[in-house]
Amino acid sequence: MKRLVVITVGKTHSGKTTFARKLERVLENSIVMDQDIHAEFINTYYKNLQPIKGPNTLKHAISKLIVDYTKENTDFHLIISNSNRSRKGRMYLLEELFTKSDFIRIFVHFDIPDDVLQARLEQSNRSTNIFRGPYTSFEEVLKRQQAESFNEDVSDPVEGEADYLFVVKEDQDVDYVMNEIVQIANNRLED
Repeated sequence: MKRLVVITVGKTHSGKTTFARKLERVLENSIVMDQDIHAEFINTYYKNLQPIKGPNTLKHAISKLIVDYTKENTDFHLIISNSNRSRKGRMYLLEELFTKSDFIRIFVHFDIPDDVLQARLEQSNRSTNIFRGPYTSFEEVLKRQQAESFNEDVSDPVEGEADYLFVVKEDQDVDYVMNEIVQIANNRLED
């Protein structure tokens, strides 16, 4: 029987992690894979092993290990909490890690207006111990993400990219999307 993989997409402070943790509580037999936790772990205990430039290959290796372990040793649904703003990155997840033959693939795109994100940043007490390289604040991350929006490698997910696509434009959308995902899981059991 196919499991669900729920993949969040969105800019910093759009609600991806909060959504993932809340969904984990209501979606039976599920687990969150959160790359921010892996980044914080590396920065706390293995900072010297981090690549200085380019992709954070150590963080990606830890995340892949956790995903592979979960796939091979459990029957959990997976909730992937990171930005996933690169189409190439999303295609890697869909084609290599979470194939259509094994998973029902769901994107949840957090399309929150930048002014709302900025207001959230101003109220945030979130730890910056996830950063490596030149970033020292989430404001810098948001500015980079805003600039990347004009890059052809960064795109919003579209219908047909995954089996399901839900878009969260405001906080009120979250409960509806979570209920729909739980219903998809329940329908899978009835089939």
